[in-house]
Amino acid sequence: MEKHELVTLPDSNIQTLAPIAELDFFDRQSVLLAKPVGPLEAWGSIMSRPSPVLNVAFRIRDAISSMFNVKRIGGFSTSFPKTVEVGDMLDFFLVEHVSEDVLSLSERDSHLDVLTCISVVGNELTITSSVKIHNTFGRLYMLPVAPAHKIIVRSFLRRLQDYCR
Repeated sequence: MEKHELVTLPDSNIQTLAPIAELDFFDRQSVLLAKPVGPLEAWGSIMSRPSPVLNVAFRIRDAISSMFNVKRIGGFSTSFPKTVEVGDMLDFFLVEHVSEDVLSLSERDSHLDVLTCISVVGNELTITSSVKIHNTFGRLYMLPVAPAHKIIVRSFLRRLQDYCR
């Protein structure tokens, strides 16, 4: 399995697994917030109230994926540290990069690599997800995950807007 190094997109602070043209999945969604929020605070706010639907989805994902020797990820906890360093874990995600305006979290497995980048410029917060697929199971896995992911991130951003009011 090839390890993909992080790429910072031109004219931004957004990180991905590779240039956009080389990705198998790319989603970038932004929201303007009433007040500035750092990327780790945003992550903690979003994840501190996990959706019951998302928890069920993770249980289904783990049950199916484990049949294909893909590690279980379990889902999200509801408490988060106030600071993190590269190499720390936030639930099943590895902290790959952390700064005042960027938090990049990865999960790398036999079927695919995923990077979630939370980046901030002023009051605009962006969640960017990039994926590199490794095999047929990864391609099949992304068929339902890709459209669901976009809906889930959109709901996360709405909840974050409510948090910042």
